[in-house]
Parts: sequence; C-alpha cells; structure tokens
Amino acid sequence: MKVQFQVVPHLLKFRFEAGTSRGSFTEKETWFIKAKNGNTVGIGEASPLKGLSDDYCTDYEEKLKAILDAIAVLEIPETPLEVLDFVKENVSSDFPSIRFGLETALLDLTQGGNHLIFDTDFYQGNYRMPINGLIWMGDESFMREQVAEKLKAGFNTIKMKVGAINFDRELSILEAIRAEYSANEITLRVDANGAFHAHDVEEKLMQLAALDIHSIEQPVAIGQSELMAKLCASGVLPIALDEELIGVHELAEKEQLLRGINPQYIILKPSLVGGIQSCIEWIDIAESMNIGWWMTSMLESNVGLNAIAQFTAQYKPTLPQGLGTGQLYHNNIASPLEIRKGELLYNSPLDWQSI
Repeated sequence: MKVQFQVVPHLLKFRFEAGTSRGSFTEKETWFIKAKNGNTVGIGEASPLKGLSDDYCTDYEEKLKAILDAIAVLEIPETPLEVLDFVKENVSSDFPSIRFGLETALLDLTQGGNHLIFDTDFYQGNYRMPINGLIWMGDESFMREQVAEKLKAGFNTIKMKVGAINFDRELSILEAIRAEYSANEITLRVDANGAFHAHDVEEKLMQLAALDIHSIEQPVAIGQSELMAKLCASGVLPIALDEELIGVHELAEKEQLLRGINPQYIILKPSLVGGIQSCIEWIDIAESMNIGWWMTSMLESNVGLNAIAQFTAQYKPTLPQGLGTGQLYHNNIASPLEIRKGELLYNSPLDWQSI
C-alpha cells in the first residue's frame, strides 16, 4: 500500500498556567500526521515535549517531514501488527514521538480512517477505564480548588504534582485530604518529576508514607540508579519510574534497567518511550518481573489521547490510568472520549477531517 502524508502543525493553548517541577506551560506545540490512501485518511499525532523529550528540537517539523517523505516511497503493510513492526524498522528510536504519531496514523488508516486504533470493548462503548484525577502545581488555593473539583466529580484516585512549591505546603494539602478521606475512600498518588535530592528524599518519602500515599513517581532525577534502587528496596513508599525510561529502547537495556532498580511500578508515555510497540515491550518485561504499570499521556491533544486510551484499554487495567479528555486546552480537537465518575469511556467517533 502506498501512502501520502501531510503534516499539520497545531499550537495548543492551556486554560491555565500548568506548573511542574520543570517549569510552567502556557502552550504546547504538536503536529498532526495525516496518512492518505485513496479516500481514506488516518490521523496520528507527533507531540514531543520541550525540556523532556529526546527528539524535541527547533527544526522538528522539517525532520518529521523528511522521515515521512522517506516512508512514502515504501510499500506500507495493511495489518495492525505489521504496521507496528514496519514503523519500528523504518523510524529511528531517536524519534520516539514520531514513531508514536506514525503508528497511530497508519493504524487508523488501515482500519478505515474512523479513529479506530484497536478494536476493543472500549471502542465499542462496552468498557470504562479507571483513571486518576490530576492536580497541577500552583499556589495552595489553586491546588485545593482542583482537589475539591476532582472529588466532586467522583474520582477516587487523585494524583498530585509535588516538588515545585514549598514541600510543607504540598504536604498540608495531602494531610487535609487524608484527614477527610481514608485510604479506603481515596487513593493518593504523587509525582515529583525528579525534584527531590539525595540528602532529603528518604525523609520526604517517610512523611508521605505516613499519609498512606499509594506511590510516588520519579522521586529523584534520572541517572542515580543506585539511589533509586535503594529507595525501591527500602519499602518505605512504592516507587514508579517515569523519566527513568527515557532513551532506553533496546529490549536488553529495558530488562537490565528494571532488574537493576526493581521498582514497584513503571509509567509509560508512548510519545516519550518510542510508541505503542515500545510500550508493549515494556509491559511484557514488567509483567514478567511482577512490576506494575500504568499509562500516562504527555500533554497530547485529543488525537493522541484517543490512541493511547484505545491501546491501554486492550489490557483492561484495574489500576487507574493517567489519561483524560484533553480538558487542559481551550483550542483542542473535539474528543470521542468522556469522563464519568473517574472512568474514561468512548462515545461515537467524531469527524477529524477538518484537521
């Protein structure tokens, strides 16, 4: 099958200043990939994150177009499994977000261009996937307001970013939640984005553990494997690796990392770790080692979110996932996804041909 490609840039605008320990965001660059064969069009999203993604660069769009031009002269397979292998073989692991965007566009194309990525109970509207409610960093009043909104909306798992404002203030917010809701009523997760330091991380983990926190994502910055392994082995608080997975693409390297650190969980972001096929590999290795996992989006538009949700739903996870419906942006693409009481469900497909 021969495919024609088109790249459509889009600048997503946040509804508020979204804070993390790496800084705040007010906008997010993304690129839609349109894959066309005859009258059928598949749409994917290549969406690196400045300051985090290995493949983000100022000439990203030119590199994306060059890769797609090279792909366009090839004979592209027409079945989902072959598509995943094809993309892995023909797009360098140096471009993880492009791999994900191309995988998605071709999976959509080969299945009729109806935003069908994986045909599951979720896509048919017969399965709802548990998700967490994300609390963004900001001043204390803003964070408390978000917590109240998530609890009112029916979420029973709340994830709060920590590490950017005063830790004692962040701790007080968590203490207030736990004072009102027990661990049986509300699950609390925290994400430090590598913000803690070797000299105080253990003390902070103990303070968090006292509040029956479910887990902490990436407590310290990457490149400290001995410290991370020590924290995981301590059992003070379950640890989930996130940024630690960046740039690890070979099967042997993935296995070596997980065996060396032995975390309780890993967090998978397809745009960051190399796409769907790479996530499948991480999941297979993790499950063989009894390491838990969940999927998280990386500020993609609803095009990318739709693909990640459909992929994740194949596994019918019981752990709440880090997904949503792109409500962060005021100029997002219309979404076929809906949230009801802390669960994500798929509604009727929408027309994205205007992209």
